[in-house]
Amino acid sequence: MVMSWIWIGITAVSILCSLLSGSGSALSRAVVTGAGAGVELALSMAGSICLWSGLGKLMHEAGLTQSLANLFAPLLGKIFPSLRSDSALGADLSANFCANLLGLGNAATPMGIRAAKRLAAHSPSGTAGPELCRLVVLNTASIQLIPANVAALRASLGAAAPFDILPAVWITSAASASLGLMAAWILERRNPHA
Repeated sequence: MVMSWIWIGITAVSILCSLLSGSGSALSRAVVTGAGAGVELALSMAGSICLWSGLGKLMHEAGLTQSLANLFAPLLGKIFPSLRSDSALGADLSANFCANLLGLGNAATPMGIRAAKRLAAHSPSGTAGPELCRLVVLNTASIQLIPANVAALRASLGAAAPFDILPAVWITSAASASLGLMAAWILERRNPHA
């Protein structure tokens, strides 16, 4: 609800500034052009998302997600203790983790939702428990080795070297995930009964 009011405010201020500066026709052209570009971008990204979501489903059906779960179990087991008692959770978490490593954030969403539902089932209070909060933090920060979606977007917009952002992506995603997990653990220690 709050975001709706924020967007309405931004739109109203933009229209007001455009009218006051006498550039109403430029605003109307930008609205039409931007709307068309938005639809074009959404359609071009939809193909990539469908491809990687389908690949994730195939990996799950072929049992590769369980293999990945075994590979990442030591790391993910420290962050998500419920993994020890729920093997299906491990498959969803590892598939989500791998999709995020490859920079396929939107393709990671279905696996993340399945993992979130499983983690919510482990929370006795019916609220978001500490493990679910950690999953949200990791999905939001998403450590990326190869930012595939960002590189595809940069290439579609004419970037000569779409992957030249790799060092910055590695540093910022590792830092944001580390700081996010640290904040989640600190808040969990401050309020252990939440």
